[in-house]
Amino acid sequence: MVLDTGLTTQDNGYLAVESAHIGSIQGMDADSQATTLQLLNIWRKHYPRNTLRTGYYLAHYGYKGVAYSIPASMRAMAKPMIGWPNKAVRALADLSTFEGFNAPESLQSRVDDLCDVSMLDVKVPQCVVSAYTHGCAFLTVSLDDEGRTLITPRSADWSAAIWDWTHNRIKAALTITDKDKHGYITAFRVWLPYVVWDCHRDSGPYLGRWVAEPVETGFDRPTVVPFVHDEQLNRPFGSSRITRPLMALTDFGLRTLVRMEATAEFYAAPRIWFLGANKGQVSPDTWSSLLQVINGVPASKNGDKPEMRQLSQASMQPHADMLRSVALMVAAETDIPATDLGITVDNPGSAEAMAEAERKLSRTADRQNLRFGRALRDALGMALIAEGASDEDINRIRPVWAPTKETSDAARADYYAKVAGVNPSFANSDVGLSKAGLSWQEIREQRAWEQSERAKQQLDQLRAQTNAQKEPPQDATDHGGGTNEP
Repeated sequence: MVLDTGLTTQDNGYLAVESAHIGSIQGMDADSQATTLQLLNIWRKHYPRNTLRTGYYLAHYGYKGVAYSIPASMRAMAKPMIGWPNKAVRALADLSTFEGFNAPESLQSRVDDLCDVSMLDVKVPQCVVSAYTHGCAFLTVSLDDEGRTLITPRSADWSAAIWDWTHNRIKAALTITDKDKHGYITAFRVWLPYVVWDCHRDSGPYLGRWVAEPVETGFDRPTVVPFVHDEQLNRPFGSSRITRPLMALTDFGLRTLVRMEATAEFYAAPRIWFLGANKGQVSPDTWSSLLQVINGVPASKNGDKPEMRQLSQASMQPHADMLRSVALMVAAETDIPATDLGITVDNPGSAEAMAEAERKLSRTADRQNLRFGRALRDALGMALIAEGASDEDINRIRPVWAPTKETSDAARADYYAKVAGVNPSFANSDVGLSKAGLSWQEIREQRAWEQSERAKQQLDQLRAQTNAQKEPPQDATDHGGGTNEP
């Protein structure tokens, strides 16, 4: 199967929709099987649109233009040359830099180990990009083959979920975990309350039969958390940054560039007209060649001399103006400055205007980091509860994100000095050090160094006290060389 996005079975992420038609699954109870079939139906319904947006993000979209204005040969050669959908996703995703969790001292080492095993430092940025591309992604909590708890991001185009409107959380979810070289699904997991069903195709004598194995979780909810962009009350799974207007504007921009190139090709060779000349007066080879220089044409029998006219080169400015207008509409749709879309302006904006343009994205990123942080904390909470942590300690965990706004070192130092002058305890707090420009990792290294220095000072004090106790007391009376008195 080939979709209109240009993705084929040779692409790594492609899945064959027809492979999701499953009759029955051996080993799964009837209620779970009915939910599984509902999830597979949801996945089949949304997969084409998810794949379409993936195609625009990867610049795999095709040329969509009118047939009469562009020659067929040029339409066939037209390739995607505009990366605005990718820019819309990456410009916002780059503002969400996950630095870790700030946890109580009793949990910090366990949280750090869990983040390290799950590779959240590299997986969370991928999850953010996926959420902006498709509207949402998912975080699953499970055990690996070695019994370690893992938090695993899942893409929406390989997943499906049902929303629980009563409890405001996921009611059931499905994640595809494996496929063959033809894109046919070979394994998936169904996440339900108290159980996860690990489903795979049987490789025994009944090849093609689906078999399910249950894994008990102990949770009264699926261990899946949505990672959502722009969540709304009526859209709990959010919406994509690659909106319908953005895709239409991208097609519009590509058509404009193709028309510009077609115009340039038409005038690439001189267009010469001989008014009053007979085509038979020139050899066919000379007449048909666009690059042949014609030195002369004889006069007619009546003595009339042919008149030569040459078409002047058409201006590219109208096409450039149209492309500029389209780019400005994209900037309005995505809150990305027009200069970042490759559009130059005659009068560059002031520093305040440029900062205001970037502030629109930073405000969106701040809101999204709050939502993403809540999803990460929920997933981490389930992972820690499975390891025996208390709810009180889990509620004190705080995700840490890098600042979304660029601030100069001088501005940070000025702010830090003024606040610390009024509130001295602010100077050595984690919040104060972060406002001074230190990252979360640098703050932790600073705390570790301070703890090491305190340990050294305590050790020096103990050593000094021990040495003082070992020294004999000195008598103030001088017993050497005294006189004998009667």
